[in-house]
Amino acid sequence: MVSEVKTVSGRGIPLVGNDIDTDRIIPARFLRCVTFDGLGADVFADDRAQAKGQHPFDQSQYQGAKVLVVNDNFGCGSSREHAPQAIAKWGIGAIVGESFAEIFFGNCVVMGIPCVAADSTTTKQLQEMVTADPHAEITVDLEAMQVKCDNFSAPISMGEGSRMMLMAGTWDACGQLVAQSDRTRATAATLPYLSWSKLAS
Repeated sequence: MVSEVKTVSGRGIPLVGNDIDTDRIIPARFLRCVTFDGLGADVFADDRAQAKGQHPFDQSQYQGAKVLVVNDNFGCGSSREHAPQAIAKWGIGAIVGESFAEIFFGNCVVMGIPCVAADSTTTKQLQEMVTADPHAEITVDLEAMQVKCDNFSAPISMGEGSRMMLMAGTWDACGQLVAQSDRTRATAATLPYLSWSKLAS
């Protein structure tokens, strides 16, 4: 299936700090949007304003990066789905960190974004590597359960259920419905409440 996520490769972007919560990822005033389109422009809005152009998401060398490298307890705080959506709309396709808040992790998985855990030594080394060379490519490999950057590689972890959902493409509920549209229509035809609507018209 097109929705299978087995590896994600791309340049990395380092975001140093523990306990980065969802209000920092996307401040509450941006939650009034009707769709998630354009939300990437406002990711880390307050942090970026405070950093005056020095935030990694504003620095030119990290534009187009695909793998975010974070530290401990990333995505804590409120359960807003807008947080992973804003990160994804900016362009991130995978996140490597020491640990993730459970709801944030779940929201990422149902969007097809792997959040993989690595020890603090690994995350620090990856952050240092992409800081020293922003063109270095990071690969998150869900089959081998490894993260690689140049000659460096280290083990990563993720719950087996979430890993299998990503690798099999079953995280994509809409994609599954479209792929099995004939069976969906056949099931819908047997539902009595759908027949009632036809009789009423």
